[in-house]
Amino acid sequence: MAGETRESAPAAGAAAPSRRTVIALGGAGLALGAAVAGGAAALLAREGGTPVPVADSGAAVPFHGPHQAGIATAVQDRLHFAAFDVTTTDRAELVQLLKDWTRAAERMTAGAEVGEGAYGGLPEAPPDDTGEALGLKPSRLTLTIGFGPSLFDGRFGLKNKQPGALVELPKFPGDNLDPARSGGDLCVQACADDPQVAVHAIRNLARIGFGKVAVRWSQLGFGKTSSTTPDAQTPRNLFGFKDGTRNIAGTETERLARHVWVSGKDAEGPAAWMDGGSYLVARRIRMNVETWDRTPLAEQEDIFGRDKREGAPVGKAKEHDEPFLKAMKPDSHVRLAHPDTNAGATLLRRGYSFTDGTDGLGRLEAGLFFLAYQKDVRTGFIPVQTSLARADVLNEYIQHVGSALFAIPPGVRDKGDWWGRALFS
Repeated sequence: MAGETRESAPAAGAAAPSRRTVIALGGAGLALGAAVAGGAAALLAREGGTPVPVADSGAAVPFHGPHQAGIATAVQDRLHFAAFDVTTTDRAELVQLLKDWTRAAERMTAGAEVGEGAYGGLPEAPPDDTGEALGLKPSRLTLTIGFGPSLFDGRFGLKNKQPGALVELPKFPGDNLDPARSGGDLCVQACADDPQVAVHAIRNLARIGFGKVAVRWSQLGFGKTSSTTPDAQTPRNLFGFKDGTRNIAGTETERLARHVWVSGKDAEGPAAWMDGGSYLVARRIRMNVETWDRTPLAEQEDIFGRDKREGAPVGKAKEHDEPFLKAMKPDSHVRLAHPDTNAGATLLRRGYSFTDGTDGLGRLEAGLFFLAYQKDVRTGFIPVQTSLARADVLNEYIQHVGSALFAIPPGVRDKGDWWGRALFS
């Protein structure tokens, strides 16, 4: 739960096609609709002229572009995140997998089935698509790939291409990390407004990768805890507080360039292939909701530094009023996470809540799956989390139990491009 820090989601036209309808993608399926500059807050025309929010339209987000979708894109409602270990040692096999994944991602994000589809092929062979998303709309599905530090261990001749910013994160005070829920050679973040669409996407990529990659760990998420859309209502976390009030908006191109996208000196030397990319920190944060639920309201508000009803900072009336940090307790979450406390460090957050049953003692296994994008973790997540880990009183109610860092390459430019091409060229 780090950072007080919004990319718009291009959307399809009014009538979003079913997945079976979109078979021929032609020039990348971009004909599914025009980009909607205002993100999920924008409206599309429903039959009869009644406006409908983009998030409710089932629209498609264009796959191609200078940056990967799913970073500054208006945050969708659901998440399926998966980290993979690469099991092949053959560089050519890995490259072919990335190409196959790219082609599958193009189709799924456009609302089409993978390959020849879920039925109609040879009855003696498994179908190319698993079929559980048949008849469902694209649901603003985005697929975002990343490469972990362990991919650069020498197996694939990439050692001299590991960027300086792709470091092993330090062990922060209070961390209780489970190795089985941390790390990974590759990651894929699937975000959509329909959970079945997101799960279908990860399932099919894992199926395509059988024998070359294996799922190391995965996480389902719901109830986005940050917004990248201006004027949208700020989501609440499982503690009931608004989260991500100061998040970077998808329309804030200058802030995105300054804090999120890798370019210029940050994309020189070993990191040249990262031009247009970003860095992702993924943290699984357990929230002790039972303890929190017995905490007095006044104490809860002091811990966050905001009131629970409006989300206004201490001494202010509205959520978006500029906080006066000195009016907050020195160990409050907002004060310690604020850019002014961390030499301007600013993160673009896309976190989700999660619940995974109970822990065997009757306590809810619940929390925040924290996702934060930035230009460099050494000037972004690391200083912010160091500040929080040392002094944040919220640490009495949370614990970081999973962690990973990934380099997110630039977007796929066209039908001839593929995920990671600049790295493997």
